[in-house]
Formats: sequence, structure tokens, C-alpha cells
Amino acid sequence: MSSSLGPRGNMTVPYQLVRDTFTMAFVKNLIVVLVWLILSYINGTLVATFFKHQAFYEDPRYILFIHMVINDAIQLTVTITLFVLSYIFYKINVSFCCFFILVAVFTTRNTPVNLASMAIERYIAICKPLRHNQICTVRRTHMVIGLIWFISVAPDITDLFVTLATESLSFFHESVFCLRPNVFKDPILAYKRQVFDILYFSSVFLVLVFTYLKILFAARALSTEKMSAQKARNTILLHGAQLAMCMLSYISPSVEIMLHFIFPGRILQIRYANYLIVYILPRFL
Repeated sequence: MSSSLGPRGNMTVPYQLVRDTFTMAFVKNLIVVLVWLILSYINGTLVATFFKHQAFYEDPRYILFIHMVINDAIQLTVTITLFVLSYIFYKINVSFCCFFILVAVFTTRNTPVNLASMAIERYIAICKPLRHNQICTVRRTHMVIGLIWFISVAPDITDLFVTLATESLSFFHESVFCLRPNVFKDPILAYKRQVFDILYFSSVFLVLVFTYLKILFAARALSTEKMSAQKARNTILLHGAQLAMCMLSYISPSVEIMLHFIFPGRILQIRYANYLIVYILPRFL
């Protein structure tokens, strides 16, 4: 049995036809499916609670939060589906692979941008409380979510257009081991992704630092709202931890290469541990 990678689908270590034993493959798949079931139950409970109480879906803060919950649930479902399919079928149709990879990439990109939006909402609530109700309306929050999806989809949908322009139609009827480089082959696409990765995460990082410092100064200046400011500050620190976890998916290919050279006979174990730590464990947060 073989092992697939996470939503970024980086094939940084030359792929070799290495198979798990049936027992090992069964245990690995059982673990990820059980984790998916647990997280799906938690996410489903959160979504159900959100829609049961009008106060939640009229609050921009909770609208952004539940959007991230649903987004991460989709991302987890797609990546685990790819993981299991890689063991059952090994290769799948290119068209289906394109769909799975693009959805996984879009939802992975959504998370840090959503974190930045949540931090900005907290900044407005603490530093501009009198204007919060005017700026952060439900309608504008829905528009922000639409903007988040546009920002996340626009750079990577070009991978599909470039592939459609450079590959023959028969390519999309072939079967491949579903990794991003196996489908979106043009080398320039890899450089483009690196540029956007740096741009996205540096922008979100700056937003989190700016909002945290502003709220920190507001907490010192205001004596009446210190508790609210402290909670907002802790929220943004949590967003920072989430961002750090998101960044693991961008450094994991380099770490995987290094570990592959240190433990050359453990590539499947390295990839599996990488998948659990980088793509599944952060979803428990």
C-alpha cells in the first residue's frame, strides 16, 4: 500500500514504489478515519449550535468562526478521502484528482485569511467600540467571506487553466497517483505558489501583530474594558498559534526531505507522521 500527502501535494522527495503491509495500511487508515469521525462530530455540534441560536448568526465574530469551522471540515474531509483512496486504488482519474486537490488547496488557503479577518473584527470591537456595530454588520461579514474565497481561489485556479492549455485532453482521462505535481506539472506553477505562500502568510502575520499591539495598548489605556481587551488579546494569540500551525504545511516539504536523508528507509512513516501533525492535529484546536 502507498501513502498520499496532504492538500499541498508537494512531491519533494522522489517517489518510489514503496508499500505498507496490509496490517500497517489498515491501522493507518483506521486512525485517520476515526480522527475524521471525532472531528466531524465536534464540528457538526458546533454548526448545529450556531444555527439554533439567533444571537450567534447575527454576530460577525461567530459568523467568521463558523465559516472557519465549516471550511476546515471540508478541508479535512477532502484530504482524508484522498489519503484513503491512495490506499484503495493507488491511482485515480486526473479529473477527479484535480477537483480534490483544488478544493483542498482553496480551503487550506482560506484558514489564514479567515484568521486575519477575525483579528481585525476583534481590533474594531476593542479599539473602535462605538463604530463596531456600523462597520461589522452581518451583510459586510458575508461580503468579507466572499472576499476570502476570492483571495484564496484566484491564485490557484490559474493552475487549472495553465494545465488545460498545456496538456492534451487525453491527459484528463488518465490515472495518476494523486499529488499536485503529478497533475499541475508546469515548473513555473511551483514558483508562483511559493510567491503567493510568502505573500499570504506575511500579510496575515502583519495583521495579527498590528491588531495584537493595538489591543494591548487599548487595554492599558482603558480601565473599564480591560477584561474584554484581555480576552481579545488572548483570542489573537490563539490566532497566532493557529497561523503557526498553518505555516507547518509550507515548511513540511523541506522537513520531509531532510528526514528522508536522515532515515532513508522510513519514507512512508515520515509521510504519515507529517500528515497527522501538519494536516490533522491542528484541526483539533
